[in-house]
Amino acid sequence: MKCLILAAGYATRLYPLTENFPKPLLKVGEKPILDWLVEDLERTGQISEYIIVSNHKFAPVFHRWIENHPCKDKMFLVDDGSVSNETRLGAVRDIELGIQAREVDDDLLVMAGDNLLTFSLHAFLDYFKDKGTSCIMRFYQSDLNKLHKSGVAEVDAEGRIISMVEKPAEPKSHWCCPPFYIYRKEDLPLVSAAIKDGCGTDAPGSFISWLCAHTGVHAWEMSGERLDIGNLESYEQAQRRFAK
Repeated sequence: MKCLILAAGYATRLYPLTENFPKPLLKVGEKPILDWLVEDLERTGQISEYIIVSNHKFAPVFHRWIENHPCKDKMFLVDDGSVSNETRLGAVRDIELGIQAREVDDDLLVMAGDNLLTFSLHAFLDYFKDKGTSCIMRFYQSDLNKLHKSGVAEVDAEGRIISMVEKPAEPKSHWCCPPFYIYRKEDLPLVSAAIKDGCGTDAPGSFISWLCAHTGVHAWEMSGERLDIGNLESYEQAQRRFAK
């Protein structure tokens, strides 16, 4: 399995910290956010390659991080060419770019590089193997206001997605879906097909919304918490949480 890390955002809500520095490389505790994710995946022994999709502005910073990383020999940087928040490609186009740039022909874990987890992704990888379909993660969100700002899925008793909507005006469930996905290799060509079909490209979950209407997709219930570092307050909360 390969891993594509979405790291091309500009994190304007975290200015001035991210005005000239990428959010995924901000330190939480003693190491960058990305190191927490990569170290966990390395312990699973299942990732053969990491594809980091960056914007052009922060590509040199990611390049230096890769050059000093223990896994540098299996890390590859893809520059999406954008230079500002206004010119960004959007997550789904960045996923397409990463797949094409590395000619990926393998199952692919796709994840945002700016989230922290209090649990290992190992169980999510096992769930994917068990189901044999593309998979996403889900957790119960009781706050309606937060559901309005997230991807929300309806699932059946077996965990199969009935529908998924990004930022719904009227959420049909309380299953919130963070930006962690596993695409089986047979579904990778459908990313380009979805874009051609008019799929939204800004939010990464838009592709799953399209995909679950065309083939089976399952949703794994998370075994812990996810910390979304979206603003200065949430960054400070993460710092306190991971201080040790």
